[in-house]
Amino acid sequence: MQRLEENTILVEPTPKIKLINKTANYEFTIIVPVFNEEDNIYTLEKKLSEFVSKSSLSACVLFVNDCSTDQSKDRIIEVCSRKNHFYHLSLKKNSGLSAALKAGIDATWSTYVGYIDADLQTTPKDFHLMIPYVEEYELVMGNRVKRDDSFVKRASSKIANGFRRFMTNDGVSDTGCPLKIMKTDYAKRIPLFTGMHRFFPALIQLQNGKVLQVPVRHFARVAGKSKYNLRNRLVGPFIDCFAYRWMKKRYINYQIGENNIG
Repeated sequence: MQRLEENTILVEPTPKIKLINKTANYEFTIIVPVFNEEDNIYTLEKKLSEFVSKSSLSACVLFVNDCSTDQSKDRIIEVCSRKNHFYHLSLKKNSGLSAALKAGIDATWSTYVGYIDADLQTTPKDFHLMIPYVEEYELVMGNRVKRDDSFVKRASSKIANGFRRFMTNDGVSDTGCPLKIMKTDYAKRIPLFTGMHRFFPALIQLQNGKVLQVPVRHFARVAGKSKYNLRNRLVGPFIDCFAYRWMKKRYINYQIGENNIG
């Protein structure tokens, strides 16, 4: 630093450093957002381990603990301490699914980043069905063709998906399916807002990315409790659609051409 006067100090700016972590050693990082899913953690360990060992892409798992109030965090740390290719981070306060996903994406430096819920209603095995398409498409996502849910859940999801599709024109029939694989550089440009996770296809398309839906399996929840009800299945998505429409009109999408900075 350089002293100019007795009470004036000029501080030279510190260059920004791109933080690279262990996920950079892999081709594919699977983000698992967790909020109060203690009864599912050990089963998740088994199923994700099976996938990682057989994946055609070198893969790792990143648990994102959304400030759980049960034993989820302790069990996640336990699992990561004994398993190679398993990592974790915890949010300081409960921030919701969109924030947990964004935190995981921001912490990922593999070529591809994926997402699966901790409720075990989908299986990591179905990532095998999606991986063959990841080079051609910026987002490959599951489509739960036969949902093992109650009538109320299926009906509310159908209504919400129909309205969202009308508002966004993304052409996606099941945006709520938690099985997704994105090219990480596209995922990192997705803006953070509450309800963001419902608009991954539309937000990728705003970047001129291509989206593919692949049929996947769906199972009944066997442990833990659903975090969704009629209000956050219908009212929240309804409001978020208008927020998306507002943002779409103001979205800036640019590409850098010739430069000499790096």
